[in-house]
Amino acid sequence: MVSFQPLLFGGDINVYSVARAFHEAYGVKSIAYGYYPSGPAYGSDIIDYRTCPTNEETESFRQNVATVVGECPGKTILVIGCGDSYVKLAAENKDSLPDNCIVATVSGEEIRRLTDKAQFYQLCDQYGIDHPGTFVYRREMGHDFTLPFQPPFICKPANGVAYWAHPFPGNEKVFTCPDRASLEAVLDKVYAAGYPDAMIIQDFVPGDDSFMRVLTCYSDRNGKVKLMCLGHVLLEEHTPHGIGNHAVILTEENEALCRKFKDFLESIHYTGFSNFDIKYDQRDGKFKAFEINCRQGRSNYYVTGAGYNIARLLVEDRVEGKDLPFTLATNPSLWRVVPRKVAFRYIVSEYHDEMRKRMAEGRESTPLFYAADKALPRRLRMTKNLLGHHVKFKQYYQPKN
Repeated sequence: MVSFQPLLFGGDINVYSVARAFHEAYGVKSIAYGYYPSGPAYGSDIIDYRTCPTNEETESFRQNVATVVGECPGKTILVIGCGDSYVKLAAENKDSLPDNCIVATVSGEEIRRLTDKAQFYQLCDQYGIDHPGTFVYRREMGHDFTLPFQPPFICKPANGVAYWAHPFPGNEKVFTCPDRASLEAVLDKVYAAGYPDAMIIQDFVPGDDSFMRVLTCYSDRNGKVKLMCLGHVLLEEHTPHGIGNHAVILTEENEALCRKFKDFLESIHYTGFSNFDIKYDQRDGKFKAFEINCRQGRSNYYVTGAGYNIARLLVEDRVEGKDLPFTLATNPSLWRVVPRKVAFRYIVSEYHDEMRKRMAEGRESTPLFYAADKALPRRLRMTKNLLGHHVKFKQYYQPKN
């Protein structure tokens, strides 16, 4: 019997992917608290999934942790946030949780600094991380501001947690504005909904989904990076709320790029999982960081599926106290959450041969379908959702081939 209990917060693909990593590595069933009786984690054989309508409130969070501590005497509780709000909650409360709880992340103050995009870009400038041209907009500027770059513009909230707390019709994760008038209209709508913080306006980096990269890292208890796995994003989702979510990833090697981010993470003494969204800018040949997620990303199973189980990293570092070697991932692998037909239809053809090669080699992972998770109702729901991508992509995305 294992000496620890994974306790996850959320109910989406991120939660399921982390729970699957724990089950694959240790045969352990994770406990997860989510909002609703739905989603990938609901009805799973490998997750004790519990609903809590006040899951993002501090009192409920602390009570849920206390409940699991009481249920698992003598075990180390690994408290893992699988969304920005949950990571923030865990970080802010980690020093006051029971002694047998481990929250492998930086402080709440550091989380706020890093996830505030305006402050993150300042750090990028300080540590030599390239990023798109950026203008920090504040509401009091109104329409009286001058941008140092030309349209189209990218517009997104500096504070994602606060942004989603003030919904409005047509709100998207990221807005692409073809001209100044559409940009001003977006800003007006965002602030009319009550959003209180800054907005980030950026130079649009040209290129389709295949210019994107995702970098997942793990930094140990001493602030030393122990794993870096770079993914070449070939396709993203394109629904209004899902835009930017990864749909197909090939692992990729780029030691120079990874070393740059390794130096950054170790310089700020970061601990725990981190995840960077990056895009290659063909205009100047540079890889430009969009943001850091202070957690494993929703596509984290591309790392486990490539042979680098993220649960083992956490357990061996924080529970067993081992000194881990530094690993720069090199295993070739294909990760996808869409049907193969969707992948081949919407991904540019130059990557098709490599995709077929990974499939033929058995180096392909689909995170939501796990042989050990036999719950039929869940599998049927996941199959329906998978097939639904045919309709979603047809509605929201035009093929490039």
